[in-house]
Amino acid sequence: MTNWKTAVCEANNIQIHYTRTGGGKPPVILLHGLMTNGLCWTGLARTLAHDYDVIMPDARGHGQSSVPDYGYRYEDLANDVAGLIDALRLPAPVLIGHSMGGMTAAVVASRKPDLLRGVVLADPTFLSPQVQREVRDSNVADQHRQVLNLSLDELIAEARTRHPHRSPETWELFARARLQTSMAAFDVLTPPNPDYSQLVSKIDIPALLVLGDRGVVSMAVAETLQRLNPRLQVAQIPEAGHSLHMDQPERFAATVKTFLSSMDAFT
Repeated sequence: MTNWKTAVCEANNIQIHYTRTGGGKPPVILLHGLMTNGLCWTGLARTLAHDYDVIMPDARGHGQSSVPDYGYRYEDLANDVAGLIDALRLPAPVLIGHSMGGMTAAVVASRKPDLLRGVVLADPTFLSPQVQREVRDSNVADQHRQVLNLSLDELIAEARTRHPHRSPETWELFARARLQTSMAAFDVLTPPNPDYSQLVSKIDIPALLVLGDRGVVSMAVAETLQRLNPRLQVAQIPEAGHSLHMDQPERFAATVKTFLSSMDAFT
């Protein structure tokens, strides 16, 4: 990580903080989920950095990016990504997004496909209207408000207990990210989300949906989406929940690299 660059760019009327591996290679942008930040992709970035210029932005309300008073809908997050691509003058990147970042990537790919070369959706927040309301009405925001009163050491200790098989670096990265997540960011949980079926049906670039066997997106939903868009590839990672890139990092990285290589073969 010593040669990675951290910087801030102005886009969509906010400051977006990002970390970038650099090197003049094909760009890949990694979009994180709620309550994390760009550096939570460090493991995958290390794997990809040899062949790709990996950019890891902090979404608004997260990490070291701006915390505006409003503007946390998926359309706003997608416009931030488009603004980042424009501000950094990136040749068409591949977007890889997890959870909230996966839905954001789907919005960009559906509505601004000319900006992208491909998209990977890692267990995105493709939720039914009922589940959206259940998440909104849950205590997830109140729990986070309480977390913000904890110290970094307390959060790391909690992470060590909950995820004993993850690395100390991972415990610290995710704990720091949690403390850098504003309460405003939880506005993204306000229904309605964009209609994910409509989004996926309109994606006209290479696309991969990656899901775990215990995640948010079921194989039944994935198969329905494939019928709507035969170009959509689907990969399921066994023994993985919603945080599939953390539950099975090697398998997830291998799946992503295979997809990226398949696109490179035709460029």
